[in-house]
Amino acid sequence: MTDEQFIATAGGGILYDASRLSKPDEELFSRSHWASLGALEEIAGGRSSIAVLNVAAARADSTGIRWVLRHYRRGGLIAKLSQDSYLWTGAARTRSFAEWRLLAELRRRGLPVPAPVAARYVRGWVTYRADLITELLPGTRTLADVITGNDLSETGWRVVGKTIAAFHREGVHHADLNANNILLAGSQPEVYVLDFDRGRIEPRGAWEQAVLARLRRSLDKIKGQRADVRFGEQQWQWLHGAAV
Repeated sequence: MTDEQFIATAGGGILYDASRLSKPDEELFSRSHWASLGALEEIAGGRSSIAVLNVAAARADSTGIRWVLRHYRRGGLIAKLSQDSYLWTGAARTRSFAEWRLLAELRRRGLPVPAPVAARYVRGWVTYRADLITELLPGTRTLADVITGNDLSETGWRVVGKTIAAFHREGVHHADLNANNILLAGSQPEVYVLDFDRGRIEPRGAWEQAVLARLRRSLDKIKGQRADVRFGEQQWQWLHGAAV
């Protein structure tokens, strides 16, 4: 169970799981700090927003633990005006705090998502910037990578669909479900879902089909961008049939 705690900082605030760390400070979200400890493993993701932190390299009591640090960045046309600033409407409504709390609730409900570690916001005059740290899910690959050059079995596609259905039964509306934020591990496989920025819990409805349609467009897009992507109408029917 997540032990939610809050600490005020000079520039904003930090929300964290006290069962995973104690007395966090601003350095926790500093890539240069982790790099100085030899614990910044890689930077990936859209607009270089993701960094992998090897916590074990920095803390003797953290064998095998790795975290993912994400800085919230804007996309689309609005990014030309502001790359990472959002309008301030209160701490609870910051994107980082909202996603942290949603992940904690989803884990409480037994849904397969990464554990939230810490979130922060840094205030400006009328805006804020935000970051989120979650635990890395070891041994996983994105659905996009799994189906590039390899066949995912019918069972695999159906497990992906069943996982989506489990989220929808709980009224979990993912704002951007795509083939890069669905992770698979093992041969069965186990399926996890990432990136709940702007996600929410709401009554079930037509939005569920819109989420699936977005995922279909993502898979079609990847097939058009990469060579040898093993995805077609049959694979979609396996997934979709299990998801509805």
